Amino acid sequence: MKKIALVAHDRKKDELIDFVKKHREFFSKYTLVSTGTTGGRIIQATDLEIIRFQSGPIGGDQQVGALIATDEIEAIFFFRDPLTSQPHEPDVQALIRLCDVHKIPVATNTATADLLIKGMKIK
Repeated sequence: MKKIALVAHDRKKDELIDFVKKHREFFSKYTLVSTGTTGGRIIQATDLEIIRFQSGPIGGDQQVGALIATDEIEAIFFFRDPLTSQPHEPDVQALIRLCDVHKIPVATNTATADLLIKGMKIK
């Protein structure tokens, strides 16, 4: 079974947590992976099982990227903060590039995330 990745910048973590709580039934049907802090917070809020990687800035984004490259990811919900400079922006761009190369859908906000879920339910 392919996995779904859950990632969020610091100022978007609460928004992603609320989104996952709202769609808990959907996410419970998948194997979930996440960067460290985000995954820990989602686990606390939802009791979902999540495979946690390193924090994004210290390699977690690249660990998710490795799963994309090996065709193990079905979709990414990556709530990005476009108004705050990210010190690991090159890693973020590399992750988005891998999604484009491997044709992996990525939702970066609640509007695209809602549409992605609707599309995945049709599949």
